[in-house]
Amino acid sequence: MKTTDFITDKINRLPIGFVFTYDDLKIEVNKVDAVTKALGRLVKEGKIRKLSPGRFYKARTTDFGELKPDIYQVVKDLLEENGKILGYLTGYYTYNMLKMTTQVPSIIQIGSLELKKGLTRGIYKIRFIKQPNRITKENITLLQILDSVRNIKEIPDTTVDKACLILNSTIKKISPEDRSRFVKLALKYNPATRALTGAILENIADSNCVDSLYKSLNPSSSYSIGISDKVLPNKLKWNIL
Repeated sequence: MKTTDFITDKINRLPIGFVFTYDDLKIEVNKVDAVTKALGRLVKEGKIRKLSPGRFYKARTTDFGELKPDIYQVVKDLLEENGKILGYLTGYYTYNMLKMTTQVPSIIQIGSLELKKGLTRGIYKIRFIKQPNRITKENITLLQILDSVRNIKEIPDTTVDKACLILNSTIKKISPEDRSRFVKLALKYNPATRALTGAILENIADSNCVDSLYKSLNPSSSYSIGISDKVLPNKLKWNIL
């Protein structure tokens, strides 16, 4: 079988939108050069797309044009390796997930234990944001919410009040068992995030778990966030302006 036919058969078995590398094709070392040329021909023929060096995908075409691969597919190798969690999607990805914005920018933000140099893949610029907490599968959703609280003033295509209302609803759905863990994670964030998290928790009638957050704050400090009294009636207690 010709190398191009062999590679085409392998690629046909992959899902549309799946970002693949040489490793996914399970290529023998002595055939790498031939495979590289075959992939180059397939790209020129429009049968596959090149995302970045060594990364390809089969594009999905709709009535509205060609779709890019899912964000997760673009950065999956940066999120997990051999079952070990390396990071998690945050920023604009989370704002969309929580329906706080509909904008889909070309910047992908990843929460990571270590600050890393940014990189580019195709149209996407990938940025790493330091996460002070341990990253586990169980913590990721809670960390994404806390990141949104921290960046509430930076969420595009919405207002702080609207974003806060969505966060109220989202945090209210956190189970009682997870709320104590949520607070522990919040304690490692900056004071403004701790204050807003505590105020939201207290505002949804859960004042039992906010003492540690309140005590962690400097009583003489205030936090300019721009939330109205109507949305957060207890904001002055938390020195939120």
